[in-house]
Amino acid sequence: MEEKQNKNIGATEEEPLNLKKEIMSWIFYILFVVVLTYLIIHFVGQRTVVDGRSMENTLHDGDNLIVEKLSYRFGAPKRFDIIVFPPKGSPKDHYIKRIIGLPGETVQIDKDGNILINGEILEENYGKETIQNPGAAAEPITLGDDEYFVLGDNRNNSRDSRDADHVGLVKREDITGRAWVRIWPLSDMGVLKHQ
Repeated sequence: MEEKQNKNIGATEEEPLNLKKEIMSWIFYILFVVVLTYLIIHFVGQRTVVDGRSMENTLHDGDNLIVEKLSYRFGAPKRFDIIVFPPKGSPKDHYIKRIIGLPGETVQIDKDGNILINGEILEENYGKETIQNPGAAAEPITLGDDEYFVLGDNRNNSRDSRDADHVGLVKREDITGRAWVRIWPLSDMGVLKHQ
């Protein structure tokens, strides 16, 4: 009878140890998930929602996108990439636009609505219609070593680099990432074409 009592005492001493191990295991697991989520959101990709019509017909109001952040850590943004960035004086907001002008280039929009890159008409098919207001780009704009000129695809309904007060030229360090995949609506789900 005494042997049975000793076995029971040993079993009750092991239970708190197992409970502590289980609790520590869960705490470690939760911390791991939180850290991994933080790293993915800040360095790999994040979900964003299109707000407005400035990128029609490519993107529509309410589209849900995944913005990837890795490609620009290994290479430079390219012409026609769709990027996400904060506008001037509003670091919590984000705009989504298409890169038109690259560092070192001179960009201008002529009176006929043509986009000129270094004096030559840019061949592109993203603009929804002829540009009516060239804004700041009515005069040639020479981009710095880390500056990009961006436009919305819906050229006459977009606040973009033509608006020097609110958007202006986008610096490379301010680019959050590149629009990668549309995840909603399901009917339009898929990888976005940039080039």
